[in-house]
Amino acid sequence: QVRLVESGGDTVQPGGSLRLSCAGSGSLFAIYNMAWHRQAPGKERELVALISSDGSTNYADSVKDRFTISRDNAKNTVWLLMNNLKPEDTAVYYCNMVRRPYDYWGQGTQVTVSS
Repeated sequence: QVRLVESGGDTVQPGGSLRLSCAGSGSLFAIYNMAWHRQAPGKERELVALISSDGSTNYADSVKDRFTISRDNAKNTVWLLMNNLKPEDTAVYYCNMVRRPYDYWGQGTQVTVSS
């Protein structure tokens, strides 16, 4: 059974930075695509960033040039570095591990951007 555990969520002021971590279990971490999604109150969950098994990345337009996704397969870990945070980045952030038909999710970590 795959388990994903997120950490790093916090309350920061606008313009601040955070780094989220997601540690995964299992021996096949490297072959999965890894992603971060977020869900703000009253809104649908949205894809924030994705890093493929080959290392290629994609970002939502709203976070391009501010967020960076990275992974270390030897540590079964994926990170999301978030810079220049804005109030609209406030959400629960979820780690996602996917390789169809397999799709795993973490429990989420809260990020709040407020002055």
